[in-house]
Amino acid sequence: MPPSSQPACHWVRKSLWVFALALTGWISASPSGKAAETNIVAGEYQVKAAFLYNLTKFAEWPEASFTAPGAPLIIGIVGDDPFGPVLDDIVRGETVGTHPLLIKRLKADQESGDCQLLFFSRSENKSFLKQLSQLRGKPALTVSDIDQFAEQGGMINLHLIGKSVKIEVNPGAAEKAGLKLRAKLLSLARKVDPATHD
Repeated sequence: MPPSSQPACHWVRKSLWVFALALTGWISASPSGKAAETNIVAGEYQVKAAFLYNLTKFAEWPEASFTAPGAPLIIGIVGDDPFGPVLDDIVRGETVGTHPLLIKRLKADQESGDCQLLFFSRSENKSFLKQLSQLRGKPALTVSDIDQFAEQGGMINLHLIGKSVKIEVNPGAAEKAGLKLRAKLLSLARKVDPATHD
């Protein structure tokens, strides 16, 4: 499991392509018992925080989705925040093109219109479909680790299978929002048939 220090955060800024290959066995370093369960969850969200950061490098937004050339690219966390300070540490001082990265924590009913990327936490399991419908057509990359998120109209699902975080992508949903997902990301992901989602 990657340590939680800032040097580790620098390490996880490597490309998603390389990082995904390095995930095997990250849980096995955890101790046993209840402490192991806590460490596994912490480690899981360290890994998912790194994926979330890297997704900003593997998606393209229309320039019109930013208020200015130097405006921030905002990552919104909707609902309970599972990342703690890890995500803040990872994005601190980072940019995507001319856009600095900024984290914004949102309540379930809070307006999220200025966010370019939205992560729906598991606390939104019962409400994310309504939230997705409100975002329809807007250039916001929607990401979650809720079961079947991409199959139900979200764009990217990060979920744990065995000892690895796997990516599921709904390219049709991204395309309808005016977003472009890069080929390297698509080659790593299981794709949901966009024809089955309106």
